[in-house]
Amino acid sequence: MRPARQHAHQHAQSRLRERRERLASEAARLMAESGIANYHQAKLKAAERLGISDDASLPRNTEIETALRQYQRLFGRETAGELHRRREAALEALRFFRAFEPRLVGPVLEGTAHTHSPVMLHLHADDADAVHRFFVEHDIPAQPRSRRLRLDRHREADVPVWTFSADNVPFDVTVLPHDVLRQAPLSPVDEKPMRRASQAQLRQIVAEAEIDGFERGLG
Repeated sequence: MRPARQHAHQHAQSRLRERRERLASEAARLMAESGIANYHQAKLKAAERLGISDDASLPRNTEIETALRQYQRLFGRETAGELHRRREAALEALRFFRAFEPRLVGPVLEGTAHTHSPVMLHLHADDADAVHRFFVEHDIPAQPRSRRLRLDRHREADVPVWTFSADNVPFDVTVLPHDVLRQAPLSPVDEKPMRRASQAQLRQIVAEAEIDGFERGLG
């Protein structure tokens, strides 16, 4: 490649990286401040706001998640309390739903939760109606919906989801068959098996976060 063409190529690549970073930051801000939960929707909305129309500039979901973590660091005081409150609520929910071998997933586990983030749980039952009966038995006004998940590289499924609020914390509960406990569904962020946490694992994460926050506060 001739020097002039190489310089033009490098300049174009630099401009592309800059646009992707701007879009990732704007998408992260929209997710944190406006309650947009869908990565694809957030990046399209960010592109519209910034007047960027080429698909090559759209960031990957992992880039937006990185930008979300940067946002959390910048606005840590505002978001740390919400994250801690949701993790405490998640601990109580994991105890409450223990009959369904629950696992915490999503932003509350990953540490990217904000004021609009629900506590996302996976419950496991071969009889999906058992979860509905549990809600009725405990007078929980949960609302039904469904979600398409990639169970692995070869299988997708529409699975039941229940949403409700408790103590002003939103919950999003997905019901999965027991065999999914062996391997988590694929994450919409990076298409790898979702990170999951049991009650004991989350309790350890909360304890480590409290120690880390205390040490940083002393510094």
